[in-house]
Amino acid sequence: MAEYQFTTTWRVEASVQEVWDVLSHPDHWPEWWASLERIVEIEKGDIQGIGALHRYTWKGALPYRLTFDIHVLNITPFYLLEGEASGEVEGRGVWSFSGNGMETIVRYDWNIRTNTRWMNYLAPLAAPVFRWNHLTVMRDGAKGLARKLGKNVEMYCVDNG
Repeated sequence: MAEYQFTTTWRVEASVQEVWDVLSHPDHWPEWWASLERIVEIEKGDIQGIGALHRYTWKGALPYRLTFDIHVLNITPFYLLEGEASGEVEGRGVWSFSGNGMETIVRYDWNIRTNTRWMNYLAPLAAPVFRWNHLTVMRDGAKGLARKLGKNVEMYCVDNG
């Protein structure tokens, strides 16, 4: 399996409340995040959403789609969303939020392994292209969030792998 570690930071000119209200409802992400084609709820989870299971289908700039499930492990309102991925990718994703008045820093850590045979086979040569595709998906998310909120969003991305 090929492993990838990404850290994306969005600096959003909006309060933590405004940003949380959008990002804490992933079932609505396809409305503003064009790279996210579909989310299907498989399990509801508790009243807070912990234990929920959703199937995500993503399409970046490259001519392939990735479908995987996210099981919600932790939700700390206005501070943290954490999930475990399984399917075509497996690993962990953590959204963390910190605010200072009318500015919010959103950090997304995505540490995964690919389970798709063709991706693993091509990884020694194509990994830089897969990383670029992830960057385009996250840039698309930042643009969509900016439109949704009507606020400025700047993005910084680090490829840790």
